[in-house]
Amino acid sequence: MITWANFIAQLFNGLALGALLALISAGLTIIYGTLGVLNLAHGAMFMLGGYAGFVVFQLTGSFVLAVAGGSLFLVLVGGIIELVIIRHFYGRPPEDQLLVTFGLGIVIVELVRFGFGGLTRIVPPPGWALGVTQLGFLIYPTYRLVELGIAAVSLTLLYIVLYRTRLGMIVRAGIEDSVMVGMLGINVYRVFMVVFGIGAMAAGFAGIVNTPVVSLTPDVGESILVRAFVVIVIGGVGSFPGAVLGGLIAGEIYSLTSMIDPAYSDAMLFVAMTIVLLVRPQGLLGTRGRE
Repeated sequence: MITWANFIAQLFNGLALGALLALISAGLTIIYGTLGVLNLAHGAMFMLGGYAGFVVFQLTGSFVLAVAGGSLFLVLVGGIIELVIIRHFYGRPPEDQLLVTFGLGIVIVELVRFGFGGLTRIVPPPGWALGVTQLGFLIYPTYRLVELGIAAVSLTLLYIVLYRTRLGMIVRAGIEDSVMVGMLGINVYRVFMVVFGIGAMAAGFAGIVNTPVVSLTPDVGESILVRAFVVIVIGGVGSFPGAVLGGLIAGEIYSLTSMIDPAYSDAMLFVAMTIVLLVRPQGLLGTRGRE
């Protein structure tokens, strides 16, 4: 039986999930919007961030250090991947980029499986986020509220960095005319490496933050990648605000459908995506650009 308390709780669940999906999708859409690369290894980076945080937590016992250390690790991994692999595929056909990132995702997953095995791993929430919080007539897990706040702050910081700083200006200029930017003495490819690292960090950061909610396994990134693609299609490929809007919409659809019948949650996401594609092919906040 559906009660008002259950309905409101599912709305909060959808908001928390939506913010997390928005953060993951923001990293994916940042990489595509700036570099023109659809990164099919993004789900693997989400998973890798969770495991990196797990390792730091085992060493330090600190959740905060786990988040910081795991995020820094993903920045470095993303930068190295861009430098060694992705950079050589900017001028190649899109299917080459898809194949190489798909293969890269498989390699990352299997390396983690080899190193950690297939058993689930758990990172508990910090002590100050344990328990429940009274929200009027609703009792809600404290960490889910903390997760929502972390995701919201992170999305705000990402937006400021990429759209209100010199780095963001250089990135957008480099997309339009990298030769001209290079003539100004700016190393565009170094900036692109930083952007890819930031996109990977967004996925890895989300993976760490989500670990107290969903246990870690090497395959945890597969479903996240699919949902992230649904989010950016709904919101608009390459649009940062679209990733946020699409994430919130997808989170609420998934959560409210789960309240009725969890078996149809993912199916309803694809129904929503199909409707958006029929009505507005470029997405809710997308613009016609790269094909």
